[in-house]
Amino acid sequence: MNQEKLLQDVISLQPVAQQEAVDFIAFLKSKCDQYTFQKNTNSLSAIEDEPFIGMWQDRSDMVDSSAWVRSLR
Repeated sequence: MNQEKLLQDVISLQPVAQQEAVDFIAFLKSKCDQYTFQKNTNSLSAIEDEPFIGMWQDRSDMVDSSAWVRSLR
């Protein structure tokens, strides 16, 4: 990406269009920041901290969860 050309292109715009370009860049940055935040919070460690993880750990009928599901089918 040629940054000087990009800057010159923005400078050549009318002031209203320059502001729209600035607003659009701000929108793209916030969208990128949200994606990075979501990507970081959707990790396995975040799931492990959820209260429903392990809620059936003390059930003797679900020691082998795969076998339990097969028996239901």
